[in-house]
Amino acid sequence: MTTEFTFSITTTRFDEHYSPSDSSRATTNFANLARGEHRRQNLRNTLTTINRRFNDLAHWDNPDRDRYTVALEIVSGELLFTATGCDQEFPLLEVLDIQILDRKTGDRHPGIVGNNFSSYVRDFDFSVRLPAVNDAASEFTVPDDFGDLHGKLFQHFLDSAAYRERFQAAPVVCISVSTSRTYHRTENHHPILGVEYQQDEYSLTDDYFGKMGLQVRYFMPPGGVAPLAFYFRGDLLNDYSNLQLIGTISTMETFQRIYRPEIYNAHVAADKTYRPTLKRQDFSETPIAYDRAERSQLAIKQGKYTAKAFVNPHREMLEQWAANYPIPAA
Repeated sequence: MTTEFTFSITTTRFDEHYSPSDSSRATTNFANLARGEHRRQNLRNTLTTINRRFNDLAHWDNPDRDRYTVALEIVSGELLFTATGCDQEFPLLEVLDIQILDRKTGDRHPGIVGNNFSSYVRDFDFSVRLPAVNDAASEFTVPDDFGDLHGKLFQHFLDSAAYRERFQAAPVVCISVSTSRTYHRTENHHPILGVEYQQDEYSLTDDYFGKMGLQVRYFMPPGGVAPLAFYFRGDLLNDYSNLQLIGTISTMETFQRIYRPEIYNAHVAADKTYRPTLKRQDFSETPIAYDRAERSQLAIKQGKYTAKAFVNPHREMLEQWAANYPIPAA
């Protein structure tokens, strides 16, 4: 009998009063910001930076650069299934959803969901499974089925009734470019996304998101100093409004300035040929505290939790489900 996976979605407002719940993933980057002595100031500074960047990009009919306010919600997707005769649930992913308030008209516009994507199964793949495979290998090895389960679960979530009832558009996941690849500036220029970059070969992360059914393009927005990687279904340039794209840029560029200031808060913008690095010295730290070492340590801890609570006890069932899951046509 084929196992049926369904999903539930809950949301939590992300503002200066946000405090991570006991069930929230500790490696979620926004949860990292919301701990410690300066948590309230961290959150306030983050949201202020997002709003400033949004108004700088949405500058038309906005002479004082204060027309728009960005509101964020944490979206948590739970996987529901039955195993060993019992109802089971497992936290599949967390992302941020964006709403855009126009203070001039009072209208509230939907942004794009998918920002700050994080996943327990992804932690397992990168922090537990991949290191275990390479401990016994003479050279770096990536299993052929690496990311298959995660990718199929993600696509199943997007096609689920729970997602379709809550969101009208496909997500966009925006993250840092890879430090293992070189990017080349093209002549293509979008008025909102900025100048496009391309690379000769996909990174491991690009391939991993590809198994999630997502394409990738790289753009450096106006006023930015490094390209961002945009992972998407459909048509990135035409499926979303200017305000929606600005919402994703302002949110994720702000977070990347916090997470990777060596790249996104550098003093010199990316050149025609660009190789990102975390070793550069000519950058500015943000006034927002973020513990990058803790994040890496917790990724391992939560990957091990995923192995113990989800992958290992349900391995046969998961492998059977993944083998029978139909991959949608491209």
